[in-house]
Amino acid sequence: MRPTAKFSISFGLVTIPVAAYNATDASASVSFVRIHTADGGRVRNQPVCSLEGTEVPADEIGRGYRTEDDAVVPLSDEDLDALPLPTAKTLTILAFVDGGDIDPLQMGKGYYLGADSPAAAKPYALLRDAMERHQRVGLGKIALHGRETLAMLRPVEGVLVMQVLLWPHQIRPMTGVLPEREVKVADNEVRAAETLMDSFGELSEEDVHDHYREALEEIVAAKLADREPEFETGEERPTGQVMDLMAALQDSVRAAKRARGEEAEEEGGEAGEAAPGRKAAAAPKKTAAARKTAPRKTAKSAQTAKGAKTAESGAGGKGQKAAAGKKTAGTGRKTAAAKQTAGRGRKAG
Repeated sequence: MRPTAKFSISFGLVTIPVAAYNATDASASVSFVRIHTADGGRVRNQPVCSLEGTEVPADEIGRGYRTEDDAVVPLSDEDLDALPLPTAKTLTILAFVDGGDIDPLQMGKGYYLGADSPAAAKPYALLRDAMERHQRVGLGKIALHGRETLAMLRPVEGVLVMQVLLWPHQIRPMTGVLPEREVKVADNEVRAAETLMDSFGELSEEDVHDHYREALEEIVAAKLADREPEFETGEERPTGQVMDLMAALQDSVRAAKRARGEEAEEEGGEAGEAAPGRKAAAAPKKTAAARKTAPRKTAKSAQTAKGAKTAESGAGGKGQKAAAGKKTAGTGRKTAAAKQTAGRGRKAG
């Protein structure tokens, strides 16, 4: 990469010569050109003088400052170089603050800063390591391209990165953005929203992939080949106004879990069916419990059968005796009373 600017970082009495490299690539984003729809010809932006109405060559284009009464004052490069700016060639660090204190709305273009000479390597590494250990970012001022701006300095993977910041007065107020009337949200709705947030999981590389650019390139390739574009079919997202907020949140949680293959397991748990792994683990415990309680159940059954036999003898019901005898005889362990009752049943038959 070629540096876009060279200056020094002023860290107290320590001066660190650095070279700035663009950290972002604007050419990688999707861009369009303007065309004449009738014949496909390019429509270009040509610099035209408002007084003469003629095209102006690049070497005759300069800078001008427009005043409040709409007057334009020409400014040359010499005028800008004469500005009394200590930040013209130096990033002057003013303070070290917590990175969370920086308003994300102020974030602008980023630059990688590299040591510009062998002598700058050690103070460069010193500032980088100190900022990493102190867990602070540096705030300062720097003049870039004829304009002074705020800048944030922070270490990223062993490299010092400078982030251009907007001035606070460049952030517009939020007047008229919030709803006109106060909106109250119930606690259970907030909890449902938090559950939905947890169900999203980790961010994957596929999530931060530029699918729009690929789809656009497929359309261009299809037009050049005189064919229909081919796209992967994806799940269509529901649209429209949400009428039941809680139902929408719960459906969203289920959809997120279904996408990760978790819904089937949860549905089995809700229906009282454990997953195959859990079923196998639960079976030995249940068998052991059945074995432990089996002797008590047999004794209780025999005692009940004996009481039933006595009651049936007093009532003189021969048919009931036979039924009770057959039922008692069907148990795993026949008691003496059960055998006697079975014999009476056979005699009565």
